Amino acid sequence: MLELDGVIKHYRSAGEEVRAIDGVSLTIEPGEMVAVHGPSGSGKTTLLLLIAALLRAEAGTIRYDGRDLASFTETQASEYLLRDVGFIYQSFYLMPRVSALENASLKLLLSGVGKREAQARARLWLERVGLSNRLEQTTERLSGGERQRVAIAGALVAEPRLILADEPTGNLDSARSRDIIELLRDISREQGAGVLLVTHDTEAAQIADARLTLRDGRLLDHDSAGQQSEQHGLRSPSVS
Repeated sequence: MLELDGVIKHYRSAGEEVRAIDGVSLTIEPGEMVAVHGPSGSGKTTLLLLIAALLRAEAGTIRYDGRDLASFTETQASEYLLRDVGFIYQSFYLMPRVSALENASLKLLLSGVGKREAQARARLWLERVGLSNRLEQTTERLSGGERQRVAIAGALVAEPRLILADEPTGNLDSARSRDIIELLRDISREQGAGVLLVTHDTEAAQIADARLTLRDGRLLDHDSAGQQSEQHGLRSPSVS
């Protein structure tokens, strides 16, 4: 489903080169959930933005279903993000002064789904994240954790085949956090979706099929003894 091969993305900051992503290779298969852990500034969000075609790599390739993201036109990149990818952002990006139901149905409406069907599908996802009694509440009347769950429902409403989750439990308590991570795992298995989860929560990461660490722009795997070791070659998941 998703294959990264030798991907590089560097920045210039205060006259110095920042190696945000430094030769990352990774494969995620349908139905597989991979968690990436790392300190702030290690490049985790940059990695997700590259996979979402919101940033362009300087070197290496990123392929989704065999298609090189670098070959996408602006329209194709927008359609890919709208139809194939469910991006759970660290910030909520919800519309102000409209209901949770309207926010959660937005992606379907942008895809051409009728309002009635879009809201019916959004209602099911809001119920699944525990917001059945908050459907008509506007953004301003929701708590931070409730807004987070609206954003999660909105990212999943189109049943994407690739889910990119950037700290999806950052505003949730421990019980709700586990519920959301288990939901992502269940979706991965039920719908054959690939999930790439970025998290600081080591307990949440344990639910994933594979756990990786991003450090200095490079991915590290965990061997059977629980020690981190750099891996080479492409497999599932594959890191270098």
